[in-house]
Amino acid sequence: MALASLWKVVMGSVAFGVFWMLAVFPSVPFLPIGRTAGALLGAVLMIVFHVISADDAYASIDLPILGLLFATMVVGGYLKNAGMFKHLGRLLAWRSQGGRDLMCRVCVVTALASALFTNDTCCVVLTEFVLELAAERNLPAKPFLLALATSANIGSSATPIGNPQNLVIAFNSKISFVSFLLGILPAMLAGMGINMLMLLCMYWKELDGASPDEVAAGKQMEAIEEGRSTVSALNNKKDDGDAAAAASPEDDDAQSMMSENISTKHRWFMQCSEHRRKLFLKSFAYVVTVGMLVAYMLGLNMSWTAITTAIALVVVDFRDAEPCLDKVSYSLLVFFSGMFVTVSGFNKTGLPGAIWNVMAPYSKINHVSGITVLSLIILLLSNLASNVPTVLLMGDEVAAAAATISPAAVTRSWLLLAWVSTVAGNLSLLGSAANLIVCEQARRATRNAYDLTFWNHVIFGLPSTLVVTAVGIPLIGKINI
Repeated sequence: MALASLWKVVMGSVAFGVFWMLAVFPSVPFLPIGRTAGALLGAVLMIVFHVISADDAYASIDLPILGLLFATMVVGGYLKNAGMFKHLGRLLAWRSQGGRDLMCRVCVVTALASALFTNDTCCVVLTEFVLELAAERNLPAKPFLLALATSANIGSSATPIGNPQNLVIAFNSKISFVSFLLGILPAMLAGMGINMLMLLCMYWKELDGASPDEVAAGKQMEAIEEGRSTVSALNNKKDDGDAAAAASPEDDDAQSMMSENISTKHRWFMQCSEHRRKLFLKSFAYVVTVGMLVAYMLGLNMSWTAITTAIALVVVDFRDAEPCLDKVSYSLLVFFSGMFVTVSGFNKTGLPGAIWNVMAPYSKINHVSGITVLSLIILLLSNLASNVPTVLLMGDEVAAAAATISPAAVTRSWLLLAWVSTVAGNLSLLGSAANLIVCEQARRATRNAYDLTFWNHVIFGLPSTLVVTAVGIPLIGKINI
């Protein structure tokens, strides 16, 4: 694509620069409006500066991606209510054999769960639970928070629904769910193992903590103390009740007992009915979610499949859906809408194409040197401009360059972009929304709060990102169907 007029190039770059600055630094002192408002501001500037027309701006908003994001969040809310993430938590704690064993469980469970339920959702739900597990065993929080964030990013690379940039790639490339999964799964499993080993090596001595027997003994003592307190409270309550009964007339006492029996039976029937209802809803949530995953594998439209699953859960719940819909991150949907317009406007300046034309001869994916250069570009841009804008900017250019090699190279180029842009999120706190979620959730936790700093993350994130990316690249696209 040729460069646009000087006005469009300059003003489009300014608008994109504003978006980038607020996406990476959402609380800058002179404009602390946040990422979502920053994305809208970038979109508005693109239209005001006539870099993109209003009609083209509307057309650039990818409704299938927004629909899939919305539906996935709704389904995730019902799964959370069904206790699915509590079961994951119990799996983490079941018969744990110390800090190192617990670390490995956090890595494996988080990676696998993130592939199916998005990295952001898993980080939101599991952060405080991981803090509790570490505190119970007198273990430091930092290694486990790093394990949670990095494993969530690596695991989410395996499926189109694992993270937002994979959704973009799946829609633009038309790669099926199964082909996407099999193309990246070997790299994901190897990366998960390498990341886990690096965590163990770096924090081996810090993961001693308390033995399982000591933890069990501590819990037993807490239970005994809690039991004593409960018995004491019940005895006091009984004494108060006896005194009140002695002071009341006999007929009033009989009437009160009759009324209490009737209300108790009524509550029992109500509780029994409610218990069955909850059990049915939990079972239904699990069944339709499995059905949704099967539909993905059969190649059905992912967006409408997810929306159908979400509305099925709402209808069967048979209650006002407002509480569940309130949990949807509408600010994320607005952020994506603004970002689509901003990135589309920046593409119309011709700058991304011009920059790619300079780098394209050195970024051929049929040579090791070309893959290395391409990967470094993706790693750099993903941490400067975030991974989703990087995918939007580079996706079509990378695929077009790969098309000159072979049709199979096109698919591999999209999968390579998905792998590198996702793992790049582990380099720093700013590289991925999942990192920021873990950081903020840990800092604001009501108990066992921990402040995971930028440098704490970079010290492990930088070497992990480089090694995991390098190990995974040769495995991309090795399994084809």
